[in-house]
Amino acid sequence: MKTPYAHTPTIRQQIDPTCTNFRVFLLKTPLFPSNHSILRVNWEFSAMLIYTLIYSLLVFSNTYALDVLNSDVVVKNVGRSIDITSQLVKVVYQFTFENKGKNSEKYVLFAVEPQFKDKVAFVGSQIKDFKLKAVETKIQNHEDKSFWRIDLKSPLLPDKTVSFDVELIAVKALVPYPAEITQREKQLVKFSGNAFVYSPYKVLSQTTTIATGTKNIESFSKLQPSKQVDKGVSYGPYENTEPFSEAGITVHYENNSPFLIITRLERTLEISHWGNIAVEEDIDVYHHGAQLKGPFSRYEYQREANSGVASVKSFKTVLPASAISTYYRDEIGNISTSHLRVNSDSVELELRPRFPLFGGWKTHYILGYNVPSYEYLFNSGNNYVLKMRLVDHVFDNMIVEELVTKIILPEGAHNIKFSVPYPVTRLPDSKHYTYLDTKGRPVISVKKNFVVENHIQDFELTYVFPRILMLQEPVLLVVAFYLLFLFVIIYIRLDFSISPEEPKKDRTTYTGLCQKLITHQVKRLATFNLIDKEVNSNKNQNALAAALKPINQEYKFESTIINDLLAKVKGDANEKVSKLAEAQKLDKVLKEHYTQNIERYISGSMGKSQLLEELNSKKKTELVEKINSLLS
Repeated sequence: MKTPYAHTPTIRQQIDPTCTNFRVFLLKTPLFPSNHSILRVNWEFSAMLIYTLIYSLLVFSNTYALDVLNSDVVVKNVGRSIDITSQLVKVVYQFTFENKGKNSEKYVLFAVEPQFKDKVAFVGSQIKDFKLKAVETKIQNHEDKSFWRIDLKSPLLPDKTVSFDVELIAVKALVPYPAEITQREKQLVKFSGNAFVYSPYKVLSQTTTIATGTKNIESFSKLQPSKQVDKGVSYGPYENTEPFSEAGITVHYENNSPFLIITRLERTLEISHWGNIAVEEDIDVYHHGAQLKGPFSRYEYQREANSGVASVKSFKTVLPASAISTYYRDEIGNISTSHLRVNSDSVELELRPRFPLFGGWKTHYILGYNVPSYEYLFNSGNNYVLKMRLVDHVFDNMIVEELVTKIILPEGAHNIKFSVPYPVTRLPDSKHYTYLDTKGRPVISVKKNFVVENHIQDFELTYVFPRILMLQEPVLLVVAFYLLFLFVIIYIRLDFSISPEEPKKDRTTYTGLCQKLITHQVKRLATFNLIDKEVNSNKNQNALAAALKPINQEYKFESTIINDLLAKVKGDANEKVSKLAEAQKLDKVLKEHYTQNIERYISGSMGKSQLLEELNSKKKTELVEKINSLLS
């Protein structure tokens, strides 16, 4: 005899987040015989309560699974370096944490300053050459703040210390001040930050160094202790600062570095199993520095070295060392103002837009190249792995507001899995159709905002592609050509006309056409005599040219009639027709002889005597005699 729990569903079967299949599953698997209907209903009701309780606990735990801030951990020392020499704000923290509690810690928390909260593009951490995992998280009672959890290489034991670096990159944190400048003025920007390290832990000692890259510092906040150093400003040391301490500072300085933002970059990777990967980047670039005030003078820009110092004339893009067939174009066409330099480990492409980029100006271009697939595509049987960069270098200190990467796989690829070392948004898959495609090629698309050079990392895409499908395109070509040749054979062999054949011309009509041909050819030959007469009578080139116009018109008129008559008798294989066609060819040679010499005389490159000599030459006499003999 079976126990009442013999058909009890497993926990995995019970937990269905949609809550739609639970009762259906229970009804499909009866727990008791039909004569125990009351007990069966009670068991179903109890199971529903248990399931609801478990599901609610799971939802609650996922919603409120917040990391804990341990106040026993302190920052023993931190040195902060802020690099604002480019358009990016690069902050490097050199932390030394100390655990003063009794329990070990597996992670520490890193807080982002409020002014950088919506401008953070990258956060990374490492101990020497070992990268630590940094994940954005939330802290209870501090939901309005931005935190990153940094998992340690090994747990931090009580009364022990650990040192590591944290790198933060913020975009659009430098504000041009003034917002507009003339063509000759230099660009000044303003940086606003915090004199203290914004830490969730108590900081025992800290210093901050801000590198401006120039001595031209207009002003900076003088929060003691602080001082201006060579090409920068330093703050601190500060001792025993409380968690989340803030003291606003600003630095106003000169910064003429390129303030270029890529507003949109669409990168397309088309994979071919015939040995090639085609890469194309559709790029929109915008200069978000101080806008140009007043008109632009290209003369002044080219003449004076200090004119437009904040503008961008060109920038360099680094391509893979194996890149070939590079092209650089826009809506107008190919942009020839580019220089390609092949290095041992890369290909350096200097791109020069059609016009310099000032603040508020933008441009658009398309860059493409090909790379061999064996460097990026690996396989084991029908299983393939593609390892390429999600984004590649465009220019130094780049900012990409919106990146869309599309990966076009061969037709027939399936079981596609995509992984990338940082969070991205996976867009819906689509299809791409090109020549000899039937079902379309699968396209994997991902999107990410605020991309910097630190995001130049490889993604991994695995898929299954049966090798037999590589024969699809050759077979389609063979079938297409076979059908084409078959159609041509059928079309030539069979008569598809629905009208009867035209009757052959009778002999009388044929003789009349030949006689008309001879008459008109004689008339056309007579035009050469008229040309000889005008050459002998006119001493002036202009007068000769005017006199020859009606003669040439008469020649063209007769030639038109002759061509029409020849077309009518062309199908007749007759000796007379052959002679008339031969006379037509000789007449063209004679006309070219006259035309060339007369044009040389009118242009002044030949004298009158030389012209007469050519028009009465032996060549001309022989041509006329041959034509007369054929017409006779």
